[in-house]
Amino acid sequence: MSGPHDLDPCIRVRGAREHNLRGVDVDVPRDALVVFTGVSGSGKSSLAFGTIYAEAQRRYFESVAPYARRLIHQVGAPKVGRITGLPPAVSLEQRRSSPQARSSVGTVTTLSNSLRMLFSRAGDHPPGAERLDSDAFSPNTAAGACPECHGLGRVHSTREELLVPDPGLSIREGAVAAWPGAWQGKNLRDVLDALGYDVDRPWRELSREDREWILFTDERPVVTVHPVREAGRIQRPYQGTYTSARRYVLHTFADSKSRTLRAKAERFLESAPCPVCGGSRLRPEALAVTFAGRTIAELAALPLTELAGVLSYAGEGGGGADGGAGEETARVLTADLAARIGTVTELGLGYLSLDRPTPTLSPGELQRLRLATQLRSGLFGVVYVLDEPSAGLHPADTEALLVVLDRLKAAGNSVLVVEHHLGVVRRADWLVDVGPRAGEHGGRVLHSGPPEELRAVGESVTRRYLFDRGAAPARAVREPSGWLRIGPVTRHNLRGLEAELPLGTLTAVTGVSGSGKSTLVGELTGDLPGVGRLVTVDQRPIGRTPRSNLATYTGLFDVVRRVFTATEEARARGYAAGRFSFNVAGGRCETCRGEGFVSVELLFLPSTYAPCPDCGGARYNPETLRVRYRGRNIAEVLDLTVEAAAEFFADTPGAVRSLGALLDVGLGHLRLGQPATELSGGEAQRIKLAAELQRARRGHTLYVLDEPTTGLHPADVEVLMRQLHGLVDAGHSVVVVEHDMDVVAGADWVVDLGPGGGDEGGRVVAAGTPAEVSRSTAGRTAPYLAAALGGCRDGGP
Repeated sequence: MSGPHDLDPCIRVRGAREHNLRGVDVDVPRDALVVFTGVSGSGKSSLAFGTIYAEAQRRYFESVAPYARRLIHQVGAPKVGRITGLPPAVSLEQRRSSPQARSSVGTVTTLSNSLRMLFSRAGDHPPGAERLDSDAFSPNTAAGACPECHGLGRVHSTREELLVPDPGLSIREGAVAAWPGAWQGKNLRDVLDALGYDVDRPWRELSREDREWILFTDERPVVTVHPVREAGRIQRPYQGTYTSARRYVLHTFADSKSRTLRAKAERFLESAPCPVCGGSRLRPEALAVTFAGRTIAELAALPLTELAGVLSYAGEGGGGADGGAGEETARVLTADLAARIGTVTELGLGYLSLDRPTPTLSPGELQRLRLATQLRSGLFGVVYVLDEPSAGLHPADTEALLVVLDRLKAAGNSVLVVEHHLGVVRRADWLVDVGPRAGEHGGRVLHSGPPEELRAVGESVTRRYLFDRGAAPARAVREPSGWLRIGPVTRHNLRGLEAELPLGTLTAVTGVSGSGKSTLVGELTGDLPGVGRLVTVDQRPIGRTPRSNLATYTGLFDVVRRVFTATEEARARGYAAGRFSFNVAGGRCETCRGEGFVSVELLFLPSTYAPCPDCGGARYNPETLRVRYRGRNIAEVLDLTVEAAAEFFADTPGAVRSLGALLDVGLGHLRLGQPATELSGGEAQRIKLAAELQRARRGHTLYVLDEPTTGLHPADVEVLMRQLHGLVDAGHSVVVVEHDMDVVAGADWVVDLGPGGGDEGGRVVAAGTPAEVSRSTAGRTAPYLAAALGGCRDGGP
């Protein structure tokens, strides 16, 4: 029986108040490509993801049995009056993958499952060998993993020279550099002392037998330690356990959740392909099975375009060893696998291999892999909500993306896209423009309708870039002050590549996805002649917990705490600066330990988070909150946006520089206390750039940025580029990896890699001024760059 919502062709949102949305009412059509636009922080993601998608998830969650809910990630109920006409939703956000060595392109797309099934059912097993289950072809199962490397493909070892770089030091002086610092390191030295080893003798004077045991023993003796007494401290004897340097380093590298500790441990390790499996990660029994004359490890290492060719050829001739039914099985499985690979290559990812680790992928690549998986799911009547699917895409790859979005729509789905790329915006059936500006100056729907009608909306910032397309203003190309010579580089798909980059200029490195851009700029080090100082500004998070935020990262929090410490109220109470830190006992709320929220345990349900009942999310105790500066307490100041804080602290010199730098890179909409976990990769990168801009710069600096315009509206791109050109005008050099052709057109020098991705890339196909590269006949950038120079802002030909 059909209900009233089946007849409604629209998703109707009423009273949306998520984040900065101001009671928004908006209708968007179903079965259409709907694009949400607006400057960074305007509220478009709050509407698309925080409201529409979150409500769809909430409804689905309510329909699931309570026991099963424990397994589902909850988005939380959005602040909205009501939404009608809303089908089930699938979200494809740009999340950075967690660095798991076992996650790969094959596992994300589930293509590895199909390949393992092919080898199990239709592979050529050795004569007399038992046919293996598909699990036996997975390095992530006990049945398939190589017993030597546990399915990782590499083994890690260490030696004395790595663990003890300076043998002239004694153990007490820190000869064993691989050991941890602080108390843990002191404990190991005290344990050795208690075991009778001479910790005050230079390392090189110890016997070989003693050195070998200290560094490499697997024994873990327990001994009573009598610590050396320190003035004013009571040191009681305790039971200490010894751990050798090798054991500590291997354990930290394998099990530590801290990226910093893992990176430190890695410095003391040597990595090599596993001697048993040769890096294939599998048991010998699995590697004895072949299909089309190759092992599963060999096929997983091929670029997907090449793998599809091998499978198609083998499928036609049959890959099984037993003929008949085996040939038919091989034909069916290879045809299915080739078709599924086709959706990945269609999105411009044919250069990837199934064994490529997920942590090495960009967020854009990862999102497109998930999109390819959805394409094969065959769902219809679903709302897909995508977060900037064009991010990290060369204009040539964006055209393929648009074809895929059209296919999703044609299959009977609604496609909602948060996007800045004007080529994608122009293809929309319906455009929702949010603004007019960021933060408290945004949160309104300025236009909801066909894209062409935005032309009449004077308040819209997007309108100018979408319709008023003039030729890029003429700008004199800067003369290089010198040259950086890179190479020869042989890494990933670069084979003996040599390149020259000018100094004293803004250089753009371009090329299709997978052409080798990031690998090339990764070779820029502070050791190169002419670099001086190197600053790499990437999109990694500025912190991994809510305790890290905008104010703490930029050093602004120190200034704020000093301001509060200097107030009469704080002085009268004897409060020091630490009182105003939510990370330190004393000033923080002890109920939530300065987190602002508490975990609530629910019977038969996963634990959820709620604002702290004592501080209401303020993070501080009532006594600390009684101290006010200009009418605001510390929690209220941290809740200010950068823009509002710049006004509030206008006469505080220490704050003016930090806040000014954040405004200069277009981050006026962020709150001072905004947790690092809520920031996008693009926002994190601009915070790092702002932190660098506020420093007094001496001498020449080379700035390297990887796709700095990701997640930016064209208006925000202009703000950012003014800062980068300012750095060059101040005597520095800037190198950007970039796909935005407006940015490339405004550079002094362009290095174009290609012509394709993966094995088809890795070469410099053109280098010169933007005008010179736009006339090149090699590579795929030239026509898009020529269009940008001629005034077509989306970079389309």
